[in-house]
Amino acid sequence: MIKVLIADDDPISRRLLEVSLSREGYPVSVAANGAEALRLLEQQDGPRLAVVDWMMPEVDGVDVCRIIRKSAREAYVYIILLTARGHQAEIIQGLEAGADDYVTKPFDLHELKARLRAGMRILELQGQLVVAREEARVQATHDSLTGLLNHAAILGVFEKELMRAAREGTSVVLMMADIDNFKWVNDTHGHPAGDIVLRETARRMLAVVRPYDSIGRYGGEEFVVVAPGCDLDAGVKLADRLRESVCALPVHAGDVSIPITMSIGVAVARGNARSSQLLLAADEALYAAKNGGRNRVATAAAGKLTATSP
Repeated sequence: MIKVLIADDDPISRRLLEVSLSREGYPVSVAANGAEALRLLEQQDGPRLAVVDWMMPEVDGVDVCRIIRKSAREAYVYIILLTARGHQAEIIQGLEAGADDYVTKPFDLHELKARLRAGMRILELQGQLVVAREEARVQATHDSLTGLLNHAAILGVFEKELMRAAREGTSVVLMMADIDNFKWVNDTHGHPAGDIVLRETARRMLAVVRPYDSIGRYGGEEFVVVAPGCDLDAGVKLADRLRESVCALPVHAGDVSIPITMSIGVAVARGNARSSQLLLAADEALYAAKNGGRNRVATAAAGKLTATSP
């Protein structure tokens, strides 16, 4: 259940609320002033429901509302303001400061619990919206078959890493990788088996790369790997590990065992390199690996590694 904060400088009122809400099953935190309330609310796993008294020392309840709203934290805090001020103008002041609801003192516990349940429903709806938004983001940036970044997303990562490398004076390796004879897999075993090969290839590649490397499905059976902070030698070693991981074992599709291999082209960028230049260089290196007999790593020609101004 969502945590509830009780912030009230009156120890009797604070204890009454704590005992009552604990009996309802709410995990309860308590604060005796506004500064302590803010400290608890700003914690990573802080309370999401707050019952805050208007009149408190150090920071009053209205200022607690203002500060929490200005922080613009994604995990929304639903705030109920306790007030002895029943005048309309004062209630409006509290709501405009960021309170979601209010209860006037002396309050009825049943009414307060009902308002807390309403706040809980709103927080649950907000949580569902956050989950839906994250799912939509993943769908927009990831390939539905392999779970890797899609074409546009991996190129976006590549552009960012190029800019960072230029800013920090480091290098970034770009790899173009292709499953050898993939058309034969589809023609011989069918497209469902080809899909299994693609998914398993993606899984094997992800198991080898560093946590800060990125892999995307460029299209068809072709993949892009972006490895920041790599020079050419390190990039070639990483590419070889990827290739060996992919071809180490056959892929099982039902009763069929399908041997697979991979060819990889490697290019490295230093300075203000253009993304189009590196993509072309890595692609040409990939073709060199294919023409050299497949199941191997090839590097871009020296002339293709020269950085140019944007």
